[in-house]
Amino acid sequence: MAPWLPGEIEDSMPVLLKVLRGDFLCFPFGPQEKAPPHGASANATWKIVAGGDNLLHLGLDDPDSGAWVEKLLTLRDGESAIYCEHRISGAAGRYSYGNHPVIDFTSMPEGSARVSVSPFRFGMVYPGFFANPVNREYGILKQGARFTDLREVPLATGENADLTAYPARQGFEDLVMMVNEPATLEQPFAWSAAVMDGYLWFSLKNAADFPSTILWISNGGRHSAPWNGRHLGRMGIEEVCSFFADSVDISRQDPLAADGVPTTREFRKDETVSLRLVQAVAAVPEKFGRVTSIVPAGPGKVVITGESGATVESAVDWNFVL
Repeated sequence: MAPWLPGEIEDSMPVLLKVLRGDFLCFPFGPQEKAPPHGASANATWKIVAGGDNLLHLGLDDPDSGAWVEKLLTLRDGESAIYCEHRISGAAGRYSYGNHPVIDFTSMPEGSARVSVSPFRFGMVYPGFFANPVNREYGILKQGARFTDLREVPLATGENADLTAYPARQGFEDLVMMVNEPATLEQPFAWSAAVMDGYLWFSLKNAADFPSTILWISNGGRHSAPWNGRHLGRMGIEEVCSFFADSVDISRQDPLAADGVPTTREFRKDETVSLRLVQAVAAVPEKFGRVTSIVPAGPGKVVITGESGATVESAVDWNFVL
């Protein structure tokens, strides 16, 4: 949850900023010329379609794309996982999209949490002013820098930063994107993870649907309203088909075409696109370290390995995302 209440925010602000919290679908991803940032799906009121003890089914008419968007959140007995499916029907054309969970690390001592993602082809720092000093916003990473290891990401000052250790670099706001490796028989899904105090949060996805992962590192670098330098120790760990958090118009220009990386997907009016993710938690022993791998351990189970070499098993139907 953001450190402000909806009633504190000016009416002119997007609804998304008023209730910034949790996890939300962005369709399309990023700011829009004639629509709220991250689209109606992140700002409008969803309708309840159906529900029960283990299911919440929501729906939304998207006036911008003309799509009917459904959100299905499912729980399963004996599991610490949320199964999330978004169905998009009636849209036509190329759109960016993404899921936008925001993880709160403010209870953790400086640099004590550990963030990691599955193997990636390359990573990039946003190639411009993601945090613009003109707007009283400040970033610390080197604009446009490419990297292959989250532990060695170039700073604007010439040194490297370890982005796996968080909270860190208070007073700055930065954005990086990693292009996931394609699926293999041994690694059929991609993943992201954050190790906290005695437990870890992790997400699973199909890299064909969400080819990239964005880390929105928000640690007090924005000083205009409603941020006022108080949005501290948060990180968006976002699974996307987009070019960073730029508008859908920029994503449609295929900025990563030379690298063979899609930044939009073709939607057809007579088709329904299903986008699936799993978010889960699992207990971990002390000094587990950052997650180095999450792989299948048979049907309905994954084994998670930490930097220490310790492993834990978690009951989760990884095949759901495929």
